[in-house]
Amino acid sequence: MNVSSEFSRHALEYGNYNIIQNMVIEKLLSHVAHKPKRILDIGCGSGALIKAIDWEYDYFCGIDFAQGMLDLHPKSPKIELLYADFNQDELFESMLTYKWDFIFSASALQWAYDLERVFHYIQKLDAPISLAIFTSNTFKTLNKTASISSILRSADEVKRLTQNCLDAQFEVVNYKLEFESTRDMFRYIKKSGVSGSRKVLSYKESKKLLEEYPLSYLEFEVVFIYSPSR
Repeated sequence: MNVSSEFSRHALEYGNYNIIQNMVIEKLLSHVAHKPKRILDIGCGSGALIKAIDWEYDYFCGIDFAQGMLDLHPKSPKIELLYADFNQDELFESMLTYKWDFIFSASALQWAYDLERVFHYIQKLDAPISLAIFTSNTFKTLNKTASISSILRSADEVKRLTQNCLDAQFEVVNYKLEFESTRDMFRYIKKSGVSGSRKVLSYKESKKLLEEYPLSYLEFEVVFIYSPSR
């Protein structure tokens, strides 16, 4: 199953499981010095960012490759939603014909096939940015306990790619999310969408992991990339 179909499958339940994503959005918005009127949201999902914006805007464009998420996104004459994949060059070629006041991406760009190429396109869009990318230290202890490698990039790799492409500041933030039981923890992983689409554990291995996981919380590491203060 690819990432797009997995997000769509759990779209109706996603809002109940995006606690960390909402914290990420709050921090993304803290880097907005002014109130941009024309906004691009790369990987908009079901609309957590637009719901958090508390100022008047003229135009908001949300892009996502999961139709189930877009179906849940708020609608208005000021909002345009595009069913599109940010891994495709054609999307960014189209976006270059627009004028943007601000570009956001909350918890989506970790799924970029070629993050450097995406960064180069974002640089060409010539607008202030506030981006958040989950790193390989997300679920660090869980992955170590299960003896599996993360499918996400390390913070160091994201930083290197950022420095290659963008005039931006870089910050790494770690979060912990507590759970009453490991079963609740695994339910969160399945429903939140943070884990992506790769299924690497058998039923027996999953049961063993449930029994051996040593923490009462999950770890998350997020890289924030934002324009220098102006």
